[in-house]
Formats: sequence, structure tokens, C-alpha cells
Amino acid sequence: MQLVRLSTTLHKWIGLVIGIQVVLWIVGGVVMTWFDLVEVRGEHNIAVQPQITLQPGSASSLNIVLGSRDDIKSVRMKGLLGITYYEAITLADERLLFDSASGGQISPISAEFAARLAFADFSGISTPSDPVWIEEHNLEYRGSLPVWQIILNDEEGTHLYVSPATGEIVARRNSVWRIFDFFWMLHIMDYENRTDFNHPLVVWTSIFAAVLSFTGIILLFYRFTKRDFRFLQRKK
Repeated sequence: MQLVRLSTTLHKWIGLVIGIQVVLWIVGGVVMTWFDLVEVRGEHNIAVQPQITLQPGSASSLNIVLGSRDDIKSVRMKGLLGITYYEAITLADERLLFDSASGGQISPISAEFAARLAFADFSGISTPSDPVWIEEHNLEYRGSLPVWQIILNDEEGTHLYVSPATGEIVARRNSVWRIFDFFWMLHIMDYENRTDFNHPLVVWTSIFAAVLSFTGIILLFYRFTKRDFRFLQRKK
């Protein structure tokens, strides 16, 4: 009976301290598994891009790209809005965009170019706002900086983030993502950055939750009696 008393005490007090967080874990798990990840990531609104044949520039333009910096380790072609560009990768893995015709550096791309790229990527109905230059992380975007933010003002509250270095859409955010991210924050208990899922608070809370579950299992064997299962005998 000493085990029962110890289990009862631990179960009662641990449940009082972390019971709400356990409920949040369960509710958060239900919410996060409810949504389709394609919708969370905004991938359902990606427009089908037309196939283009990459057209390399002249040898002189490529030489201009290679000679623009002494740390370029590779150059490849990429298509944006149906036009071929050179993308150079430096020794520090920095990516830069160049005009394949003239060899001139394009990145960081202009606000107008970023807006056109975002509009071409989005398949829904929208009225894009002017791009905003972002130099600090916010609750929606925690990737590489700086970045262009384009608010599309559609029914789903979509925000697209365009890399000024490569012209790529590096993040898609919408109302479903924001709900998902809120419950993800509650789930990992990182209320500031929403990225760290093995900090001391969540680790210790998880340990106490494990003890709560274990003591609950122990108490089951002592709280249930044959009388509780009489309804099974009646059915026979």
C-alpha cells in the first residue's frame, strides 16, 4: 500500500503542476494532425510554372560573372519568369543572381522584381501589396535575412517571402500556418522563437509527464476491481 500512497501523492501534485500543459500537448497534437501539411505550407496555392528551355548566355557574359568575384566556386543556369539567369555560388555558399546576357549582378533583386516573382508563384486571387524589406526575424519568418515580404491580401491571408539573392520563394505563410504555428509553440513550450524543442523547460516537463502517466498506470491496478467489470459478465 505504500506504493499506492506514493503514486497517489505524485500523481495528484504533478497533475496539479503540469496538468494544463499535458492538456495543451494533447489539444495541440489534435490540431496539428488535423491540418494537411500541404495547406499549412501554402503549397496548395503554388501556380504551375511553364516549362522553359534554359538559354546560356555568351562566353563573354559568363567570363564577366566569373571575374566579378574571386570566391565564386560554381555557376549554374536557372529560370525565373521565363528568362534564363546565372546563379553563382561562392566559397561561403552565398548565392548571387546575374544577368545571363550582360553578366551584370542582379541580386539583391528589386522590389518590383520580387513582387512579380511572388505574383507568378501564387495561383489564387490576390491584390499584392508593395514588397516590404525585412531585416529582422518576426513570428512568421525565421530564415535567412534580408528578405522581401509580399502580402497578397487574399482570403487566406497569404504572405510570401522572396530571397533578394536568388529570387526564390523561401517561405509561404497563411492563416492555417499561423494556427498551426501557435499550437506548435504551445507544444514545444518555446514562447519566444518557436524553434527550440529540447530546452530545459520542455525536457523537465516531459519527465514529470512521464511520471504522471506511470503513476496513473500503477493506480489503475488498485482502483479497478472485479465489480467494475460486472457489465461484461451480464452480456454473456
